[in-house]
Amino acid sequence: MSTAAPATPAVPTEPLVLVRRDGAITHVTLNRPRAINALSEEMFGILARALGAARTAAREADAPTAILLDGAGERGFCGGGDIKELSGVGSVRILALEYAVDHWIATSPVPVVAIMDGIAMGGGIGLGGHAAHRIVTERSRLAMPEVRIGIAPDVGGHLLLSRAPGRLGEFLAVTAGEFGAADALALGFADHFVPSARLGDLRAALAAGEEPGLACARFAEPAPRPAAGSVIDAATWWDPIAAAALGTEHPAASADPAGAATRLSAALAASDHPEAAATAELVAGMCPTSVAVTLAQLDRTCRERLDLAAVLADDLRVLGRLAPRPDFAEGVRAQVIDKDRTPAWSPATIADLDPAVLAAIVDPRLAPGEAALDLTPAV
Repeated sequence: MSTAAPATPAVPTEPLVLVRRDGAITHVTLNRPRAINALSEEMFGILARALGAARTAAREADAPTAILLDGAGERGFCGGGDIKELSGVGSVRILALEYAVDHWIATSPVPVVAIMDGIAMGGGIGLGGHAAHRIVTERSRLAMPEVRIGIAPDVGGHLLLSRAPGRLGEFLAVTAGEFGAADALALGFADHFVPSARLGDLRAALAAGEEPGLACARFAEPAPRPAAGSVIDAATWWDPIAAAALGTEHPAASADPAGAATRLSAALAASDHPEAAATAELVAGMCPTSVAVTLAQLDRTCRERLDLAAVLADDLRVLGRLAPRPDFAEGVRAQVIDKDRTPAWSPATIADLDPAVLAAIVDPRLAPGEAALDLTPAV
């Protein structure tokens, strides 16, 4: 007979992603609310299996009419990837699975309805921004903040940024700009504004089998204008500056990232518009390498007319080169760990960028040891 004390029954823990059939739909909920549903490798695996099951079920008689994707908790849909995981060993493997999930959402035969209520940033944009029906609310706050932590927008973000009106894609990319519902609609990051008070009714209508597009449109309303200045309003002063710095009379940003970043920085500093001066200071605080790389990747996306699969392949290659650099570790330290908001970038300024280093980072050819993105991985 054992003399050990009786084991305390384990407290069951909920899965990090909840997947269940709810009437006519498959309902998928990111379930890590204390971390704003930060995405881990385990969560990507669950999402991949859920999407794969829905893809298989689409051929059956009782196929779901939609996949509803939302997030648990009051803070937001998804704050992005789990930075601690992504800054460790195996980051490229995790990113590859993440990008496959993003692509499966975009190409799902069962339409995905993504409710980006609250915070939706980075990896959250990857999940919600490529869905068939993209919902925002009065609480939505969207951003691609990667240049703030020493990497570059990924998860197909450059495709979304390339579709923004005028030169606002560059504005959002180099400033890590945050925006709300009205701007999300105008910029092409969302399709419908649904007040948070009506989300329950929308979920019920979808579960009852209403066609997803019609249901989203039925509950949609005009998005309220932001109290402060909107991103769309910034086009009046930003677009002329960006066009002059990045226009066709100069080498393409994809061919000369350092030159593009230098010209844009100088043009902002030289402008007499008060918003330009503030933006010049803001951009100067971002990772210089990241600023140059995102300008290059955004230019390549537009110039080559890349589709989502090609942009995601670019993302894996470029992020695989940026993540091991000291800037990423320093950005995570300054913004996430110590939170002193004073990163020491290397190089420290756009003026100190090395064109040869940037050329290697944005080179579209796979280097020895780099793997191509597999969009249909076994999960």
